[in-house]
Amino acid sequence: MNKVFAMNAVNRFLINPKSILFVFLGVAVFASLQSYFGGLKSFVEGGHLYTTYNNYIIFKQSFFHLLENKDLYAQFVEEQGDLFKYSPSFALIFGMLSILPDVLGLSLWNILNAFVLFCSVYYLPRIDIRTKGLILVFMLVELLTSVQNEQSNALIAGLLIFSFGFLERGKYWMATLCVVSTIFIKVFGIVALALFLLYPNKFKLAYTTAFWVVFFTFLPLLVIDWEQFVFLYKSWANLLQNDHSISDGLSVIGWLKSWFGWQVNKTYVSLAGVVLFCIPLLKIRSYQNFVFRILMLSSILVWVVIFNHRAESPTFIIAISGVALWYYAQFPKKENYALLVLAFVFTALSPTDIFPKFIRDEWMKPYVAKAVPCILIWGKIIYDMLFGRLLPREETEKVL
Repeated sequence: MNKVFAMNAVNRFLINPKSILFVFLGVAVFASLQSYFGGLKSFVEGGHLYTTYNNYIIFKQSFFHLLENKDLYAQFVEEQGDLFKYSPSFALIFGMLSILPDVLGLSLWNILNAFVLFCSVYYLPRIDIRTKGLILVFMLVELLTSVQNEQSNALIAGLLIFSFGFLERGKYWMATLCVVSTIFIKVFGIVALALFLLYPNKFKLAYTTAFWVVFFTFLPLLVIDWEQFVFLYKSWANLLQNDHSISDGLSVIGWLKSWFGWQVNKTYVSLAGVVLFCIPLLKIRSYQNFVFRILMLSSILVWVVIFNHRAESPTFIIAISGVALWYYAQFPKKENYALLVLAFVFTALSPTDIFPKFIRDEWMKPYVAKAVPCILIWGKIIYDMLFGRLLPREETEKVL
């Protein structure tokens, strides 16, 4: 009786968007207050002290640096503990939060990330409401990790998922807006342009994309002159170029190095990833299959993380969103379920206190355990798209 009651309670929760929204917003507010009242920290022993919510401060200060005609991509050691790495347009748009008191701006920033991700999943077509609840619950731990670090990754995941929903409904202006906006947050969003190949009316997709690229590119001219505009884009390009060689991250490159001792060229690994990513696109007849299309979205969401040499723990809300869509959008299989469990344990939970600190420090971090399940799942996504029998989840009862 108790088991039946518990199952009924879980099902009632999963089919109630308001309850899940309450949890998502609660996570965002909790993380914001935790960061705001977290005191000061130093990134190196004996170094300068910064607020616990340093990433938010970087975003906030970029707006004022833009207005003051400063180099957005310079070191501001007295203000922030890292470099600003987003576009000048992001700095301008973030001004809507920058002018607010920190506790309010920080909370609204994290709420925005959680809310966009939440709404994007409910906007997905052809997926029932209970399954959408399962997708969101599976993302919850990674969402907490992202907003605890005041990162933009949940927002990016939500925008990419929204772009798919808009494409499915033929709303190309909104779809291209979502994709292009992610590019001006983090450049790797450019990979999502591959989604456009799956849909008709390529000309409309081309000119709407071009419009938003031009719009976001020149938006900073509202507050700066042409000379500063050119300087900032050159400085941003220089930062991104130099950033390429800094680290291996929680990525395929880091996995190859830590597991096999392979000192591989990052460019070659990325090119191999691009080739593998593109092979399923040769199956043009499969473009008519909804599961194929949503698996392409899943592939993009995972790819942009595991082939990102700068991927860190908070970035994985993007990858775990792809994992959730891959599993819950198609007919369930035992091997897929096993991979899903691995992703939940080692990707979502490995950085948490569920694992003792010595295990995290001696095993999880050195062997990039967080990335490995996502790497395996991305390989399975490619396999499914090439050779799998792609049935939607609702076909389960028919097949049985």
